Amino acid sequence: MTQLPPESGRAAIITGASRGIGYGIAQALVARGDRVCITGRNEDALKAAVESLGGGDRVIGVAGKAHDEAHQEAAVGRAMDAFGRLDHLVNNAGTNPVFGLLTDLDLGVARKVYETNVLSALGFAQQTWRAWQQENGGSIVNITSIAGLAPSPFIAAYGMSKAAMVNLTVQLAAEMAPKVRVNSIAPAVVKTKFAAALYEGREEETAAGYPLQRLGVPEDIGGAAAFLLSDQAGWITGQNLVVDGGLFLKAGS
Repeated sequence: MTQLPPESGRAAIITGASRGIGYGIAQALVARGDRVCITGRNEDALKAAVESLGGGDRVIGVAGKAHDEAHQEAAVGRAMDAFGRLDHLVNNAGTNPVFGLLTDLDLGVARKVYETNVLSALGFAQQTWRAWQQENGGSIVNITSIAGLAPSPFIAAYGMSKAAMVNLTVQLAAEMAPKVRVNSIAPAVVKTKFAAALYEGREEETAAGYPLQRLGVPEDIGGAAAFLLSDQAGWITGQNLVVDGGLFLKAGS
């Protein structure tokens, strides 16, 4: 992967980053010189991720549930105390606890999906804005999904929440300009534990449907996020970047 130029020790929070896509984004930012605060629900997994990313005074972890407002405040506060600034926010934390049709969807489960996938992103954006970005600027990347751009059999609740995140992105981009750029990334299937049910045991068959003939890996999303969080993307805001191995090229075929 082509390395972007160092971003001069800028600081970021990445939610849901003890593994998978969030961890891949953390790797990309740490590699270019950023300081990073990662969050996750499992404290042991978070500690292991912090150590793997280099730890020390460059990488810290704050355990908690993304939708918990107290956790949001604590994570932003810890990042500000540790780094003295908070240039970037990546809203990656998400959940998909149910497979099935919307006509059968338990509304309590739907609320949980929206709370974790959408309201947590808004909460972290508010906290980051107040703590640093309102006065000093910065950028935000929300991790959405191609499930939010077209009907998605059996993961409709997840898709609805990701569609809401796409709209959240453009709303925040309009409100926070010109100080803060806000964009999102919509991945197709990425090889993570979170998405395992979508490809496990039939990866070759699933990948055959992609023009690039493979599924995504966390590093693919890490590279895209690092670009959007860099000065090279300084004139890009309010965009939803589809990173799908060409899958949408086959739409309608």
